[in-house]
Amino acid sequence: MSNINFNPGAPKRSANLSINADLLQQAKQLNINLSQTFEQHLAEIIRQAQRRLWLAENKGAIDEYNRRIEKRGTFSDGLRRY
Repeated sequence: MSNINFNPGAPKRSANLSINADLLQQAKQLNINLSQTFEQHLAEIIRQAQRRLWLAENKGAIDEYNRRIEKRGTFSDGLRRY
């Protein structure tokens, strides 16, 4: 769930994007690689969206598991020494 699967070696494709002119100027002055920065942030946004989706899809099972643990405890409750 935490790792998104994509091929970092996949060929690059051109994309038309609009960006705030001031941000673009500052990025250029600081020699920030826009393509690399965009890919890194997009991968993080995708990871977060996939996490939210996974949690929503599995909410019922997670809630049921938590109810069961709350009611019965875990199998190792009697084995712990702390």
